[in-house]
Amino acid sequence: MLNMAEGVARLDALADSAVVARLGRAFADAGHELAVVGGPVRDALLGRETHDLDFTTDARPDEILRIVTPISSARWDVGRDFGTIGARVSGEQVEITTYRADSYDGITRKPTVEFGDTLEEDLSRRDFTVNAMALRVPGKTLVDPTGGVEDLIAGRLRTPIEPAVSFGDDPLRMLRAARFASQLGFQVDPATLAAMAELGETLSIVSAERIQAELVRTLTTDDPVRGIRILVDTGLMERFLPEVPALRLEVDEHHHHKDVYEHSLTVLRQAIELEHARHPGAAPDVPLRLAALLHDIGKPATRRLEPGGGVTFHHHDVKGSRMARKRLQALRFDSDTIGSVATLIELHLRFFGYAEGAWTDAAVRRYVRDAGDQLERLHILTRADVTTRNKRKAARLAGAYDDIESRIAALREQEEMDSVRPDLDGNRIQEILGIPPGREVGEAYRFLLELRLDEGPLGEEEAERRLREWWAARG
Repeated sequence: MLNMAEGVARLDALADSAVVARLGRAFADAGHELAVVGGPVRDALLGRETHDLDFTTDARPDEILRIVTPISSARWDVGRDFGTIGARVSGEQVEITTYRADSYDGITRKPTVEFGDTLEEDLSRRDFTVNAMALRVPGKTLVDPTGGVEDLIAGRLRTPIEPAVSFGDDPLRMLRAARFASQLGFQVDPATLAAMAELGETLSIVSAERIQAELVRTLTTDDPVRGIRILVDTGLMERFLPEVPALRLEVDEHHHHKDVYEHSLTVLRQAIELEHARHPGAAPDVPLRLAALLHDIGKPATRRLEPGGGVTFHHHDVKGSRMARKRLQALRFDSDTIGSVATLIELHLRFFGYAEGAWTDAAVRRYVRDAGDQLERLHILTRADVTTRNKRKAARLAGAYDDIESRIAALREQEEMDSVRPDLDGNRIQEILGIPPGREVGEAYRFLLELRLDEGPLGEEEAERRLREWWAARG
């Protein structure tokens, strides 16, 4: 709940901070207006931590540069064409932008840059009312022409102008609505939601990279499930990640299975809780969260209705891994993220075989080997994948995973499992067998690796003896 008295005190503190006060004085002395704008004002009112400082002014870019040069340690003007000058002032990085009154062609999402003359006009072109507030400095005057404070109090996201016009100008704002809903815990205004549902096709003018960036920002909030529901319910998710809404499988009255969509959202929520518990203070783990959301996307394609009312999803882990790789490539994710997510999805069912019967040490070694550097994420994903309401079953699975983690730790301590390799390397194999580099060396290496996984360290002498036996048996 927004406490206005406390919010005003935080705004005063923001205006009195070293960088804001210094810039406010410099622009006032030069005869220009300056205001802190957008997120910093919103977050100060809400009592949230303020990060990057954004300013707006009636000064044009050349004049901004002239004013900040004497009081800054560095400057950059890569955004000059859009009216933005960056600088480092009092040790903080800031961006200062000339008032804007842009127009959009509705085709490319690129605005025709037009500088404005008033702060109120600039604020009216922003994405949401809660981001369309400004704090004039050095005078400490809150400017709120579109009702942002009222929307903060109500916990509501609303566009400053008609939502169809705002989203028509920049369709990416529809994805930002989902992100801010997750980030702030707000509800999206019904008229804004309706416009999002109606204008989904306009996302076609937004690049895959921009869409990916907004998806990642939503996933890195503390409650991405709220935003995902909005994207699915409005049909926007269908435009760029259709595998998620496809999880809402039709329920046949004669065949019963858990709601895969709701299960996936629960897994995502539980993965985040475990992430925070196991790694407090760490940055949000995007590959883990993507894998949690997408781990069952292979189910719709592999669903089979069995006689007697059963439902199966055989090999949905392998299918889902391939689907995720293809979709994340289309969204221009980097190769490391794609590989991590695909591996996690492919392996997310492996543990349940352990829960059904004891594994040998060799099987545990293979689990670690196959997971590679994704093992910790796999631990979290697998634990999060238990969503049963049967407390006895949940406790049994949790106990089984506690057991496998303790066995992994013990084996790692004994054998340094992080670097499991055969007792002989490729060069030594060639020397012992008297063969050149080639396919047969690889086959011998894999033979020794399997021995290592099955039996643990053999020692070089025993490994050589077993290698020679294997080679003789091949004739």
